[in-house]
Amino acid sequence: MTSHQWGRVDDDGTVYVTTAEGERSVGQYPEGTPEEALAFFTERYAALAFEVELLEQRIKSGVLSPEEAVESVKTVHTQVSDANAVGDLAALDTRLTALTPVIEEQREARKVEKAQRAAESRAEKEKIVAEAEKLAESNDWRNGANRLRELLDQWKALPRIDRSSDDALWRRFSTARTAYTRRRKSHFAEQHEKRDGARVIKEKLATEAESLAGSTEWGPTAGRYRDLMKQWKAAGPAPRDVDDALWKRFRGAQDAFFGARDAAAAEQDQEFAANAEVKEKLLVEAEALVPVTDLEAAKRAFRDIADRWDAAGKVPRDRMKELEGRIRKVEQAIRGLEDEQWRKSDPEKSARADDMVSKLEAAIAQVQADLDKARAAGNDKKVKDLEENIASRQAFLEMAKRASDEFSS
Repeated sequence: MTSHQWGRVDDDGTVYVTTAEGERSVGQYPEGTPEEALAFFTERYAALAFEVELLEQRIKSGVLSPEEAVESVKTVHTQVSDANAVGDLAALDTRLTALTPVIEEQREARKVEKAQRAAESRAEKEKIVAEAEKLAESNDWRNGANRLRELLDQWKALPRIDRSSDDALWRRFSTARTAYTRRRKSHFAEQHEKRDGARVIKEKLATEAESLAGSTEWGPTAGRYRDLMKQWKAAGPAPRDVDDALWKRFRGAQDAFFGARDAAAAEQDQEFAANAEVKEKLLVEAEALVPVTDLEAAKRAFRDIADRWDAAGKVPRDRMKELEGRIRKVEQAIRGLEDEQWRKSDPEKSARADDMVSKLEAAIAQVQADLDKARAAGNDKKVKDLEENIASRQAFLEMAKRASDEFSS
């Protein structure tokens, strides 16, 4: 019989392992020596010990989930308990049992981590929903759709939370996306309708503009083009490709008309240049009348100049403001002096001023008589009041006399 610390080989080749409950047969190895038999079954134990060590490493590293770890320990436990191997099977069993609190600790840690992830996921999903609902009420048609797609990708990347909360938040998010999409489609449908309406209007405007391009009625036609431009702006945008083409037609017709008008005006300006020279000479005569010393002579001279001014005809447009401004300045100087003299000699105003003087003098004479009586009676209070009354009326009288003198001068 050949023995080992954890087993022995009987004379018939039967191999036994020693356990706490006693010996247990693990098999026979009749073809080899007892030493070879023990070596075979101890190698089995070594393989089993390696599997236990590997399981320990995998569990402690967290590679396995707690559920996977429990199942793996259970499987290896069974393998150890029924192992046909020679070695310290009890030690392996103890090592496997020691893994149970490690697994439970990992289970609790994972629960805490899962709860934290769920809380973070809930917070992120609530933020996503809030932004989506805000976008659903906005009119950001350009960026809103892209942003909602980004929010959807963010939602998909987040872990699920408890089912009822996750479903409720998803319904809010989905409702917001649907509401935004519906409003966006409605907006663009309305825009499309408006653009089609603008296209019809602008086609008519372009056609009318083209029909006016050859007109030589410069004033009325220029006014009509201004009206057409206001209508063009009020029509709003048509579809872009159509809008550009219609604008090119409209602008081209407008440019053709105003180009022809400017050319005609330039030709007229050349013809009117001689008239400007005549009016410049008339201005020298007119401006010599100012300052006015003899109103009647100045008026006669200016009437003669004005007649010759009108007979001289039109001047170039760029000279009109300057020349008209200078002749009007002379006219205003003469008229101003005439108005001033009339104001001073106005018979009605002069009569009113004289009447005011007479009435004030009569009133002062009456108050003076009352004052003399009050003094004779020794009524000091009445004397003081009457003196103040006379002083006040005297001040008005002086003003009235100055006005009367001004009208009589």
